[in-house]
Amino acid sequence: MASALAAKMGFNSLLRKQAKNFNVRICTMESDMEFSCEVKWKGKDLFDFVCRTLGLRETWFFGLRYDIKDTVAWLKMEKRVLDQEVPKEEPITLHFLAKFYPETAEEELVQDITQHLFFLQVKKNILEEEIHCPPEASVLLASYAVHAKYGEYDPNVHKPGFLAKEELLPKRVINLYQMTAEMWEERITACYAEHRGRTREDAEVEYLKIAQDLDMYGVNYFLIRNKKGTDLLLGVDALGLHIYEPDNRLTPKCSFPWNEIRNISYSDKEFTIRPLGKKTNVFKFNSSRLRVNKLILQLCIGNHDLFIRRRRVDSLEVQQMKSQAREERARKQVERQRLQREKQLREEAERARDELKRRLIQLQDEAHMANDALLRSEQTADLLAEKAQIAEEEAKLLAQKAAEAETEMQRIKVTAIRGQEERRLMEQKMLEAEMLALKMADESERRAREAEQLRRDLQEAKESERRAKHKLLEITSRAVYASPGLPSDSMPPDSMPPDLSFSRENLSFDFKDTDMKRLSMEIEKEKVEYMEKSKHLQEQLNELKTEIESLKMKERETPLDIIHNQNTEQGTSKHSNFKKLTLQSTKTRVAFFEEL
Repeated sequence: MASALAAKMGFNSLLRKQAKNFNVRICTMESDMEFSCEVKWKGKDLFDFVCRTLGLRETWFFGLRYDIKDTVAWLKMEKRVLDQEVPKEEPITLHFLAKFYPETAEEELVQDITQHLFFLQVKKNILEEEIHCPPEASVLLASYAVHAKYGEYDPNVHKPGFLAKEELLPKRVINLYQMTAEMWEERITACYAEHRGRTREDAEVEYLKIAQDLDMYGVNYFLIRNKKGTDLLLGVDALGLHIYEPDNRLTPKCSFPWNEIRNISYSDKEFTIRPLGKKTNVFKFNSSRLRVNKLILQLCIGNHDLFIRRRRVDSLEVQQMKSQAREERARKQVERQRLQREKQLREEAERARDELKRRLIQLQDEAHMANDALLRSEQTADLLAEKAQIAEEEAKLLAQKAAEAETEMQRIKVTAIRGQEERRLMEQKMLEAEMLALKMADESERRAREAEQLRRDLQEAKESERRAKHKLLEITSRAVYASPGLPSDSMPPDSMPPDLSFSRENLSFDFKDTDMKRLSMEIEKEKVEYMEKSKHLQEQLNELKTEIESLKMKERETPLDIIHNQNTEQGTSKHSNFKKLTLQSTKTRVAFFEEL
């Protein structure tokens, strides 16, 4: 059955070679591409076609990788695609990935597309925990990843919950702390809000600048054995070769920079590295398969070539690319400054409009209050006038009753002479009438005083009404002819009265050569500010670590987390450890490797 399957695969391979074209699927970090290729195409033809499609000129960092059995391989440029051990089924699936990493991303990566592809690949490796990243750095990197996707932070747009569906942190970091998704989002958003003034491209570069200092960044690991048969790990990166213990991929036991290596070769499964110096011993190790040795040699040659290339004068192509990149960045910087000024002026105009609206609402409220006061004054005046009229009528009625009582008293006096008995009765009635008259006279006088008081109140109410009308006229005149606190030429057109106009002369810009000179000076200052930024970055990482340290669950730490914490306590970093190891003589390092 196996022979039949092999015969079938060989027959399919023969048919594919006899055909004129074959289909290929290229998987990039952003999307997939599928197209037809000619049978005679070599690896370089296919690779160049993909680079042209992506608009990529810094091709030396990348390659086409494919899966083969339990390992991976990179497409050879000089051989035909179909003559290599690529997958047999169509379309042939290849992955366009970064094969070699720069030493300093912000200096070596020129094109935006190159930076973007590296950003996506490094981000994926960190999230999938192929690169170990401490929690505080994970939060800061996540904030730059959010900035690269959403642009500059805007509290009106980026409200709580907008990161709910985003994968931003490694699962190891999330499980290490007793923190909810909302708590993580709050800390990431707090860092995100501090990145104001940066573009999406700037955020990707900042991401790479932080990631390149991680211990496992850009390192390819291979399982090897030394002469004693001890299992070790070989790490290949942009700086050289590193030897690790199997359970510690962060701190190498010894390192060999590329400038100290004279020759690299392999025979079957045995790999030989010859350092510089005739008296220095070579060191050898064995890998598991011949195919792994081929892959190690490819990576060593490529990284060594790039190591030498970095230390030489840039080629004309690279100089041209860097010049174009500088011009493009300068143009974008000028454009950003122009847009920033336009945004600032627009915000000022909006603030002026809002202030005008607020003032207008305030004046309207004052007018309503004045109208209400006037209405109440009118109602009070009417009420007082009505009361005064009633008091006058009552006074007249009392006066009339007093006159009647006086008449009655006179009549009683006349009839009092009719008889003693009648006189006594009359005197008694007269006394009662006099008392009633006095009482009515007092009541009449009191009513008269009340009527006088009501007339004075009516006059005061009319005076209050006159003052309220005068104040209403003043408020109305201020709303029409003046806007307190705002010059008339800064009011938005849609908020100004019909007889006013809005001048847009302050929205015009004049870019002169001084802008470009100032931009050049700013670019020159970037190198000086680098150390200060690095110090600020370290302080920011320490602050993040302090904030979340109390919620950490020690029992969930991985071995790599423990090793990283020990290195941090000892003050050991990726670069300091590399310098320390390379200070030893090559002979000492070779002897140390063989004794492991």
